[in-house]
Amino acid sequence: MLDRKKLSYVQKSCIGKAGKLMHSAGMLWPGARLGIAFSGGVDSWALLKILSIYRKRLPFPIEMLALHINPGFEPENHFPLADWLHKHGIPGHLECLDIGPRAHTAENRTNSPCFWCSLQRRKRLFQLCQDYNLTHLAFGHTSDDLVNTFFMNLTTNGRIEGMYPKESFFQGTLEVIRPLLWIDKFQIERAARAWELPVVPNPCPSAQNSRRGEVQQWLETLWGQDKRIRKNIVSALRRWQNFEP
Repeated sequence: MLDRKKLSYVQKSCIGKAGKLMHSAGMLWPGARLGIAFSGGVDSWALLKILSIYRKRLPFPIEMLALHINPGFEPENHFPLADWLHKHGIPGHLECLDIGPRAHTAENRTNSPCFWCSLQRRKRLFQLCQDYNLTHLAFGHTSDDLVNTFFMNLTTNGRIEGMYPKESFFQGTLEVIRPLLWIDKFQIERAARAWELPVVPNPCPSAQNSRRGEVQQWLETLWGQDKRIRKNIVSALRRWQNFEP
């Protein structure tokens, strides 16, 4: 049984916010088979930890399966995840592909390496959901990702499009959920440090030179001018999407 007294304030806050969003959006239901997209970064580690705690508080049973697609830069990166899953009794599917290096070759002639690699990883995750007969796929997107994606779509693709807490795919057979979408990344990072999660640095050579990184840098400069800006943008996007839990 979880001893809540051992949790810090930021850990409790992250679990509470994620739980409130999951409940308000009706993300889970009895018998749900939940796949957790796990990259090894801080967001996915926090997602896995938060869901492992939240599952114990649900009044109905669900199943969880961690899904890790190693892009192939450092095949040993998933070793800490394998050990952690074994220790906590959570099943996982871990595989190493070569999509990361391939994204930086002539095979990918039209897209950025990050876009191509992300697309291939997403396709594989969807295939695994079908292979394992999963009903849900959870991603660790935070409120920072919500804002970044909005401005990426606006400035790069000419679309006004956000990121939603819950979306249906494949004629409703798979629900993509984002339990951390109302939580700021700095809170996630603080909670992950408090849990001492073995976060793996991103080995991709393009990690610091992506369009998403450029947009994030611009946003952080903007937020630095006034602490209210970040909160106001997130609140505006939530109202625009007609979702205020």
